[in-house]
Amino acid sequence: MPFLPAARKKRDQAFAIDVGARKTKAVLIQRRGDRFALAGYTIADAPVAERSIPEEALAEHLRAVADAMPSKGKVPATFTLGVEDAMVRHVEMPMMPADDIRLILKNNSRTYLQQDLPNYVFDCYFSPESVNAASLKEQQPKVKVLVAGAKNQIIETYLGAAKKAGLVADSIVPGIIGPINAFELSNPQVLAEQTVALVEIGFRSTSISLLQQGELILNRVVNIGGDRLTAGLAEAMNVGYAEAEGIKVGMPTEVQAQLETLAMPLGRELRASIDFFEHQQEKTVSQVYISGASAQSELILQLLQTELMVECKAWNPAGPFELLLPQTAEFEQVAPQLSVAIGAALSAL
Repeated sequence: MPFLPAARKKRDQAFAIDVGARKTKAVLIQRRGDRFALAGYTIADAPVAERSIPEEALAEHLRAVADAMPSKGKVPATFTLGVEDAMVRHVEMPMMPADDIRLILKNNSRTYLQQDLPNYVFDCYFSPESVNAASLKEQQPKVKVLVAGAKNQIIETYLGAAKKAGLVADSIVPGIIGPINAFELSNPQVLAEQTVALVEIGFRSTSISLLQQGELILNRVVNIGGDRLTAGLAEAMNVGYAEAEGIKVGMPTEVQAQLETLAMPLGRELRASIDFFEHQQEKTVSQVYISGASAQSELILQLLQTELMVECKAWNPAGPFELLLPQTAEFEQVAPQLSVAIGAALSAL
């Protein structure tokens, strides 16, 4: 779902930037035959903005992120859009060329998306299973289409900022698909054979994607993120935000009661999504894989496992990669934060 109409070329390396609400994560991935290598990464403070980042400020930020990477020359860049800026939804539509679907959604979004979305740009993806099923029908076959949409203004802001930063914009993708792409590479057998949930705990919100034998069936966004957990701890313990963040990740036993109270609403919302999925699909979720900065906290994983009643574990989105990094020990700690950026880079390769 690149959002851009230009033809894609096969790349030997990909540079992806995930601008978050608090931190920006970027990765540089190289193709090594049929394998991949992580040549560099950076995690930097994101520009502070309540709504949208001005183009000039975003350009300056992107330039600084690019300068921190070890790339030589201009590597085409992939950008991600957060859950607040990009919608991703399943829709049943008649089988037709993708360009026609984009045009129909642009002119008549209410019919298929149940809401008017003026000045949006759309892209779509057909799963092979839905296409094969539709081809067996005799008249007016319908296919299940995964549709993504974003405001044209946001796309134009990123394109303008990238140009001013001296970057070549290769694609813009919904961030929610990043963990799915990365998980497919790092855990292919699990993805192909099991029914799993991928949970990405962001700064302001948390996304949950439910996958059945490799197919994305349902995705939801919960408006509870790591910020609420940290801010709640800071208030309960009367300490600063940075200190509370360290305590949250460090898992001291003395804050377990406070963190349990703070994590309970998130766990209940995620459990509701899993219950809905299991009822609709008549399948049981066997594992929950959690990424994001909060996934570094063993205590948070334990608390969510108690609420969800399903085994919860953190995972390394760069597990199968060759690491071309000066310090791999530090990377192991921050790896769960890079799932969106790594998945976006893989989409470009």
